[in-house]
Amino acid sequence: MINGVIHIAMVQKIGKYILIVLLTCNCSNNNKSEKTTNAGTITNEQVEEQNTISKLVFIDEFIIPYTEINGVPIGGFSGMDYKNGKWYIICDTSTPPIRYYEAQIDYNKNAFTSVKIDTMIEIKDTTGNSLIQGIVDPEAIRFDPNTQKIIYTSEGSIVNNINPALIEIDPKGNQTRSFTLPNNFRANTQNDTLGPRHNGVLEGLSLSIDDRGYWISCELPLIEDGPEPTTTDTQSPVRITYINKTSGIAERQFAYELDPVARKAALGTTFEVNGLVEILEYDTNKFLALERSFSSGYADGGNSVKIYKVDASNATNTLSLEALSSSRYTPAIKTLLFDFDTIRNQLTNITVDNLEGITFGSTLEDGSRTIVVISDNNFNSFYPQYNQLIAFKIVP
Repeated sequence: MINGVIHIAMVQKIGKYILIVLLTCNCSNNNKSEKTTNAGTITNEQVEEQNTISKLVFIDEFIIPYTEINGVPIGGFSGMDYKNGKWYIICDTSTPPIRYYEAQIDYNKNAFTSVKIDTMIEIKDTTGNSLIQGIVDPEAIRFDPNTQKIIYTSEGSIVNNINPALIEIDPKGNQTRSFTLPNNFRANTQNDTLGPRHNGVLEGLSLSIDDRGYWISCELPLIEDGPEPTTTDTQSPVRITYINKTSGIAERQFAYELDPVARKAALGTTFEVNGLVEILEYDTNKFLALERSFSSGYADGGNSVKIYKVDASNATNTLSLEALSSSRYTPAIKTLLFDFDTIRNQLTNITVDNLEGITFGSTLEDGSRTIVVISDNNFNSFYPQYNQLIAFKIVP
């Protein structure tokens, strides 16, 4: 464990004071008369409301400034989670130290008030040794209150024949378990017509609402399932898979259809992509999906990001389907919940940055739940980017 301190007690953003995020949700089981949550004990009627999301209301934005913990820069925030008053943020880097952060975040209904990121935990292998460069590429993180363990996804490195992975670690960062993924998620450098695309595999992760497993989601379609999205509408489905935490193997899967790329690349550039970057199950077979489109050449960052409500209740189990492009199936139903373009003018430099993480957080004083998204600044490897957090109030 590596300790350092970042205290932000009123950080001035352009034009106003802000501070970090918030979120909250205690999604619970409707067959229980009551359930104990971070906010106390709730009844069946309250449980039903907890599992309803009709609208998101923008609260505030916070830009985390550049800083370091013991000489190691913070950034690359690819995923975050909130459990029992603590925030967990994973760093998207394949360069040691592979790490996640613990944070404390305070806020109210109007703005962020303070944030402290004071602990960086190195993620290690099963023997307690540091991970070597390129073995994992962390993307999403969740804390499982039942096991008291942390789960994270790794995209691996497809071009280097390193498989994606779903890995369990203890709070000190030591690996305790690795789960069995479907065979078609394995890196395939021998056949360019099959398998996952490089940098397009396990981007999303959610605890299941029944506490019995984990949902993982791919960012881009498997090669055999369909093409990458373009500005022209395509059939580009990604697979969302349920892993039983007891057996450690996949039991169910459904297809989620990606949107087209939102806008053409500009200023003579050509890079365009759209993918599913995070998921949250908030009721049985119902999810929030964070979908991000990027096009190069734009002063506003080039990102177009949306949050969808997803209903997989009647979706086909696609686990046994070898290629979705040649199969008949029913995908999940998606409904737009929030478009970040609607608040672009309220954000720093009208920038919707590289948003990749989404989580529920603590409740507001009036009992309202909240949600927060976080961006990966890629350590400014390509062009200046922000460690951006955006918070919302949930309207049932």
